Amino acid sequence: MVFGFLAFFWVAIGGALGGMGRLAVGDLIGRWVGTRFPWGTLVVNLSGALAMGVLAGSPGLPGPSGDDPRWQLAAIGLLGGYTTVSSFSLQTLTLWQQGRHPMAVANVTVTLVAGFVALGVGWWLAGGPT
Repeated sequence: MVFGFLAFFWVAIGGALGGMGRLAVGDLIGRWVGTRFPWGTLVVNLSGALAMGVLAGSPGLPGPSGDDPRWQLAAIGLLGGYTTVSSFSLQTLTLWQQGRHPMAVANVTVTLVAGFVALGVGWWLAGGPT
């Protein structure tokens, strides 16, 4: 898979929009429910997993091959910029270092399990092949 200028362009545009979306959603959720637990990051990652499932399961979309501009923009760029492993990891480490071990473990467990479920639900909603 060789990426040319247009691939980098689509990923850059999607990544910029996704990053702004992550900031907006994370901030909104933090203001709404508080920041004692990283709810904003959790909502972002779960909604991103749901959206990725919809994209991957949608008939007519190229799937995770990476060669199609629609996939580059939406999946690699937008959802890659929107979801965040680094914030999730840092926030989990911070909870652990603060001695809030049950919250750290809950963050990992809920993010991984619910993220996989959200991906599957998105796939199912899109009518993806089984």
